[in-house]
Amino acid sequence: MTSSPTPPPVPSGAPGIRQPLRRLRARGRDEAHRTASPLELFFDLCFVVAVAQAGIELVHSVAEGHAGQGILDYAMVFFALWWAWMNFTWFASAYDNDDVLYRVVTLVQIAGVLVLAAGVSRAFEEHDYLVVWLGYAIMRVAMSAQWLRAARATEGPERTTALRYAGGVLTCQVGWLGLLFLPEGARPWWFLVMALLEMCVPPFAERGHSTSWHPRHIAERYGLFTIIVLGETIAAATVAVKSGIDENDALGELLPIAAGGLLIIFAAWWIYFVVPIHGHLRSNRQAFLWGYGHYLVLASAAAIGAGLEVAVEETVGKAHISTLAASAAVTLPTALYLLTVWALHSRHFKRGITQQLVLPTTALLVICCTFLGHWAVFAAGVVCALSVVAGETLAATRPAARQSGPTTRTG
Repeated sequence: MTSSPTPPPVPSGAPGIRQPLRRLRARGRDEAHRTASPLELFFDLCFVVAVAQAGIELVHSVAEGHAGQGILDYAMVFFALWWAWMNFTWFASAYDNDDVLYRVVTLVQIAGVLVLAAGVSRAFEEHDYLVVWLGYAIMRVAMSAQWLRAARATEGPERTTALRYAGGVLTCQVGWLGLLFLPEGARPWWFLVMALLEMCVPPFAERGHSTSWHPRHIAERYGLFTIIVLGETIAAATVAVKSGIDENDALGELLPIAAGGLLIIFAAWWIYFVVPIHGHLRSNRQAFLWGYGHYLVLASAAAIGAGLEVAVEETVGKAHISTLAASAAVTLPTALYLLTVWALHSRHFKRGITQQLVLPTTALLVICCTFLGHWAVFAAGVVCALSVVAGETLAATRPAARQSGPTTRTG
């Protein structure tokens, strides 16, 4: 009887081999077949709960004629969600070892975002940020614990980087207390200061040593979160249209909004994923700019859904705003989405001025659609769909560019 060959030893940091507790060591940037883990997907879904709450409150603010204050509150709450999500994502890309302690600390961060979600309505309606601050603090303290654990397992410049991250995160969290104690008029300015300080932590921490984030993994994680946000946008808009039809028997009036909104979201998905972006993420400078820019991508994607809800409520007479304002609630975030996706993705792969102008021109035309009354959303959807057609047509007519692979396609 012959014995079976002994399998090769599995590295302690290999994915899928979960041990109760092991050292939190950096994973390789060139690791093959790196994909998002079930824990990361669960993390994303829980974060979208808070994104949905922020969108609901934005709808209420805009529909009641308080668009300026509503957008400001939305920007502040969404920053907390996006920044906590982004910090976890980049840390996980570099250090995820999927042991018990790593999972538990990640679940603590999920609990934090659910606490934050519970405080969103008070932040919008009463400008009381206590619960939002508490939820954010839970997430950020847990994130600092992960960095301290990484520091304990490393040495030299890598340990210095981990300690800088932990110290920077905790210092900023103390600074956010200003939102609780400063006068209401000073809070937006304090938010701006603290947001800038938060965004300075990664460049400061990685000065002298770069964490080993994985380009394909990072691109996939951002793409998946974008898909989930767009899915939440479709869900919110669908519920709004259904309610409008059931309560007001307004199928004829709501059909153009439903069709236009669907075209906008389909085009948003197509334009984002038409080029694989991981090849562009070659250094911290490129990756940080790309990652930071997704604040506008994700915030505008979620705001499109809120805008569609506002357009529905205005059509059935529930919103106390004009048709022009309701149309702008859809067209402006759509234009912002198009411009930021072009700046972060498409422009790096386009060839020639004609291809470069497709998305900026589309954004301008979408803004012009704002003035078309109740047909504004439908017209914006048609423009976005034609933009996709134009991009694909231009790509097909440049065979020399397409020979180098899918990264030459335009969106």
